[in-house]
Amino acid sequence: MSAVLDFAAPSPRAQERDRRWAPSAEPAPLVAIHGLQVAFDDGVTRLPVLHGIDLDVRHGEALGIVGESGCGKSVTWLAVLGLLGARARVSGEVRLDGDAIDSLRGDALARIRGKRIAMIFQDPASALNPVHRIGKQLCEALALHRGLRGEAARAQALRLLDRVKIPSARQRLDAYPHQLSGGMNQRVMIAMALAGEPDLLVADEPTTALDATIQAQILALLDEIRRDSGMALALISHDLGVIAEVCDRVMVMYAGRIVESAQCRALFDRPAHPYTRGLLAALPDLTRPRARLEAIAGGVPAPGSVLAGCSFRERCTFAVDACHHVVPVQTMVAPGHCAACVRALS
Repeated sequence: MSAVLDFAAPSPRAQERDRRWAPSAEPAPLVAIHGLQVAFDDGVTRLPVLHGIDLDVRHGEALGIVGESGCGKSVTWLAVLGLLGARARVSGEVRLDGDAIDSLRGDALARIRGKRIAMIFQDPASALNPVHRIGKQLCEALALHRGLRGEAARAQALRLLDRVKIPSARQRLDAYPHQLSGGMNQRVMIAMALAGEPDLLVADEPTTALDATIQAQILALLDEIRRDSGMALALISHDLGVIAEVCDRVMVMYAGRIVESAQCRALFDRPAHPYTRGLLAALPDLTRPRARLEAIAGGVPAPGSVLAGCSFRERCTFAVDACHHVVPVQTMVAPGHCAACVRALS
């Protein structure tokens, strides 16, 4: 027996989505995420790691996503791209240029990865295949995303290596990953991400384990490519100093929630959330006399360990009774500046 599907009346969920994403005076964001939740379920235990993430990335902007390890920064984008595996339970809405992509699976989602949204992972040594030459791996990406093969693909791979400023690019095409330095392998990863000419590049801790000089070069390269190509950049980092170098806007994450969002300058000048203030206090100030850095006591709570109230309350010097039973919501403390704190500091 075949079922008869009635497409005349949209479901209540579809009607709600249409209302939420109705056209407005402001340009639609490139990527818009609403209510993103992620939990990992092994059949016995269910561990929630994201608790309703709302964020958007605008065309051509650089968005910084900052927080300690374990706050959910990488998981957010892995969930968007469907890379979390079978045990992940993902819900929420994700739109790319206004089109819903949260329900896409298989080949439909694969056409988004790399082509529309590309991701640079933090460890190029594990992301690159050690048994294949750099040129072969670049050509595979070009074949997948742009249909280039043979000499056309190799010529474009050479142009990509030149674009990310790898010296002796022609010789590097025939090199293996182990023959290149960490900084060079990271440039190869950037080149692979650019192979599909993406609208959004997600850079997940792209300067981890690199020395300060190479780190600065990689950040400058990402910023230059973004400005030249017009693509958007989502830069994931635990380092506010890195974010300040590149980003227009910043979102601070803690324990699976966004706790503060603002333009970059406003966040550094007037941090409103105690967690953000703690992160800034832990940064060395080279313009002032040497002093001991202020560390945030404790650590990020394990997934599932916080059942009620503010997840930062045990580490917060401003906590009050309400923090133990009220989950704070985003509150505007200034135009374009929001914080999720019952005692948001303006």
